Amino acid sequence: MNKRIIKILNKKNKSKIVSLTAYSKNIAKILDNYCDVVLVGDSMANVLYGLKNTHKLSLENIIQHSASVRKGIKKALLVVDMPKGTYANKKQAKKNAALIVKKTKCDAVKIESNNKNFDIIKELVRSKIPVMGHIGFTPQFKNKFNIEGNSKKKIIKLLNEAKLIEKAGAFSIVLECITPKTSDQITKSLKIPTIGIGSSINCDGQILVTDDMLGLSGFYPKFVKKYASLNRIIEKAVKKYTTDVRLKKFPTTKNFLYGRRSK
Repeated sequence: MNKRIIKILNKKNKSKIVSLTAYSKNIAKILDNYCDVVLVGDSMANVLYGLKNTHKLSLENIIQHSASVRKGIKKALLVVDMPKGTYANKKQAKKNAALIVKKTKCDAVKIESNNKNFDIIKELVRSKIPVMGHIGFTPQFKNKFNIEGNSKKKIIKLLNEAKLIEKAGAFSIVLECITPKTSDQITKSLKIPTIGIGSSINCDGQILVTDDMLGLSGFYPKFVKKYASLNRIIEKAVKKYTTDVRLKKFPTTKNFLYGRRSK
């Protein structure tokens, strides 16, 4: 088994798993110094491409960005989301997951659960492709946002779903927008780690979309803590550049290359 995956498994009940998303080498290189897991999420559909949901993100999109992220990752576990429609059956899932691993050199893929695709996880694991599961609010299968696990019936359903994903061979599970009580029960019932997003501190780790927590995306639900306002910093820099160009303060003689190539 991959050493990075073993490291994540060993964190269960010991120390919190830190995870963020990345879509490029530059961001990945920074995250690699601090994160246990870096996810190339299909959230890029919203964050980078301005789409209303993740449904139309292509396999080519995810592979291209993941290959870039891979260049910035040396220590963290690199996980890649499988886009909607790329794992509808075992044959398709195996073919596309193998292509993602081959083209990106990622450590694992992530699959959203529809409470039916446990056999697909099992098939990928059998083919030596590590899988991270995902339950609760699963954007690829649910169009309407709802808090998950807020009734006894829903708690039982989610708990059973999580156990079946673990049984299928997944090494971890993302819990999205699940109530604290349910997240606690699931986390305590599994041997594999849970990574929460909007699912309380009761999970074994946490993940956020990097652009959200840096104040770049404009999407700030209650479960996101904004650690910076990069949009303001970028705007300030662009404004200064604009002023310098119009007042002929840029470029100056020290910015000229005089025929030499910039390193």
